[in-house]
Amino acid sequence: MSMRSEVALVGVGRTPYSRVKPGEPVLTVDEYIAWAADLALKHAGLSKNDFDGQGLGIAHAEAAHTVNWSAATAENLGISPQVLLRADQGGASASSMLIRAAALIKAGIIDRMLVIGADTPLSIPSAAPGLPLSPERTRGVYWDFQGPFGVMGATAQFALMLTRYMHQYPSLRFEQLGKLAVSTRYNASFHPGAIYRKPYTLDDYMASRMLSYPIRLFDCVPIVNGGLAYVVTSVETARKLTDKPVFLRGFGETNNYYHGSRSLPDVTTTGFARSAPLAMAMAGVGHSDVDLFLPYDDYPFVAMMSLEDWGFCKKGEGGRFIDEHDTRFHGDFPVSTDGGQLSGGQPGGAIGGFSPVVESVIQLRGEAGERQVKDARIAAACGFGGIPYGRPGRSCISLILGTEP
Repeated sequence: MSMRSEVALVGVGRTPYSRVKPGEPVLTVDEYIAWAADLALKHAGLSKNDFDGQGLGIAHAEAAHTVNWSAATAENLGISPQVLLRADQGGASASSMLIRAAALIKAGIIDRMLVIGADTPLSIPSAAPGLPLSPERTRGVYWDFQGPFGVMGATAQFALMLTRYMHQYPSLRFEQLGKLAVSTRYNASFHPGAIYRKPYTLDDYMASRMLSYPIRLFDCVPIVNGGLAYVVTSVETARKLTDKPVFLRGFGETNNYYHGSRSLPDVTTTGFARSAPLAMAMAGVGHSDVDLFLPYDDYPFVAMMSLEDWGFCKKGEGGRFIDEHDTRFHGDFPVSTDGGQLSGGQPGGAIGGFSPVVESVIQLRGEAGERQVKDARIAAACGFGGIPYGRPGRSCISLILGTEP
């Protein structure tokens, strides 16, 4: 069923990020949620009172402090919503709540929803350095098949995926991934909110130390504390609030995707191979219509696989595609125009997925300042959540956002 342009985004917020360096204030998850909500509401020209009897969506923190956290968050914010959503799809959470909000709005249950995510991974209690207190890390498949062998996080897991990819497609060169990382940092240098803004060169990338072969230091996302939010409304309400609404033109979602055999899937293909064609068909757009691509880019390799699976090039040709295109914000194929997560920062595993949605809105409204993509009308954004055993991306959500319905 199509829900093309039934809803529009009218406001976004992104708090400053923190690496919790000495002297920096240490804020709680609840404080970041309130801060992000305030920024998004002001951007939309609304107040929290406009969401009594409406919708509130919350993406979980790594260690949510109550089992009724979404309801407790409504209490903390002083909002009495009719509908509560809570998403736990990792980096796909922001995208999944946008889809569900659109369905609720189209059904006439609510007219608008405030969606917020925040996390403080650098401040929460931890069983061991770098090992958050997460059910996924304390039982089941992880400790049966990965933890005992030293696979202690995303870098090690994606190293296995990249190793397989380079075996299957030996034409990929490290320099191609490096070019994408360098251009992402270049974009970040024009974004005041990015955590790392000092540009580096391809030589710097190649010289960065190997952490888990074949993944280097400059392949890895910096974890930060922070919060993000957006406001989505019916199109009728959006037009009353702003002359620059950003329409949800199309979407596609797939969870627990297997490419090929379930017993021996092709781990070089993500669920975007299924969800992206659905999003583009609903939106009625082709690849040449897309003005900027905002992947979930915790690693350049993931961004490269995503653009392959979206169909911008054939599988195995992502490296060549990067060679042949300028992915800087002023280039012919802008990618991660705010520095993405790779240089901008990832506020916990779940909340980084807000960044592609927030940056899409900022670019399509023409509010990106120095990093503005010229004449941006169509953005393709990704939600990517979780790393299941032996496969990339448990939840893969594709969004097409546009300046026109």
